[in-house]
Amino acid sequence: MSRKREKEQMTHRRIRKWIRGCLLCVMAVCLILMARSYYVSSEQEEQQSVLQERMRQERTEEGTVAPDTGADVSLAASPAVSQEPVVLSKYASLYKENSDLAGWLTIPGMVIDDPVMQCGDDEYYLHHDFDRKKSKYGCLYVRGRADVNTPGTNIIIYGHNMKDGKMFGDLDMYEQKSFFRKHPKFRFDTLYEERTYKILAVFRSKVYDTDDNVFKYYQFYEAETEKEFDEFYDNIKKLSLYDTGVEAEFGDTFVTLSTCAYHVEDGRFVVVAKRVTE
Repeated sequence: MSRKREKEQMTHRRIRKWIRGCLLCVMAVCLILMARSYYVSSEQEEQQSVLQERMRQERTEEGTVAPDTGADVSLAASPAVSQEPVVLSKYASLYKENSDLAGWLTIPGMVIDDPVMQCGDDEYYLHHDFDRKKSKYGCLYVRGRADVNTPGTNIIIYGHNMKDGKMFGDLDMYEQKSFFRKHPKFRFDTLYEERTYKILAVFRSKVYDTDDNVFKYYQFYEAETEKEFDEFYDNIKKLSLYDTGVEAEFGDTFVTLSTCAYHVEDGRFVVVAKRVTE
């Protein structure tokens, strides 16, 4: 065998070793990242389960005791006394841990039984959990402009559409009218008040360009006039995948649940519900 041929074979062997070494390094890095992702996901799931369990215990302990609405009967008769609202007892300890807590959303038939957050950075809870740790799940949240405590026309709650059903991963179950019939109501409590909502419309939409002259559900927070209300109401009824049989009128208030959908680019799946009394 010529010396030239031997050098070529040695070069090829070195290249193959180098490639194998690179592949092993890549595999090792992938395994480490997968293990880390699994650990982080498990930790985040555990944290969510802990929060849900704590809330179940709070509800059990609360029993049939009337919710604390913040009204102090001994002072209510005196118009001169101005009182700060009092956090409902079942949310008090969580609020002490994180004052970004704005409320709690519970939807029967789903795993959705979670805190709703609010802070100055509208993107923060897309990527952070209740303990303010980085999280692919994030939290359910409302934007800074939403006033959940004042009876404005509409509150929009956002959440990730997770494949395992966490956050708003189950929300598209409302695409089926049969599911709506079984679960037409859900609860969204503020820190100070228990609230029940009945589903008014279920539809698909998207995030449009700024100059698109179309109905943008995500821009609607307040109806100052009956005309503004009618525009919102007529549009969501037209878009709805089915008739829920629920109607509304000027003066009613709503919660809108919004998550990503994949029927179009920047798609959204939306559920709008009207506040009702039990």
